[in-house]
Amino acid sequence: MNRAAPQRPPMGCLDMIELGARKMTIQTEFFPRPDWRIETKIYLGGALKKVYTDDLIGVVEADLQGRVTAHHEERMKQLVESLKAKSG
Repeated sequence: MNRAAPQRPPMGCLDMIELGARKMTIQTEFFPRPDWRIETKIYLGGALKKVYTDDLIGVVEADLQGRVTAHHEERMKQLVESLKAKSG
């Protein structure tokens, strides 16, 4: 689709969870090129472990910040539920 970069790009999100001696970092960013998308990266102890990508086809500029925030919160919720299930 190759839309122009938004006039007011959305802010990303960053959270950290302590897992004993290690830290899990969850970082969500907006990228305007080549097409609008959100990437959430999961780091454990500083090492990249997983990347989730969500295309923003059909999302209007006014809704970008809400989508970035919702995407980040959903990934956080999934990670916390997964960690709880593993710790039993």
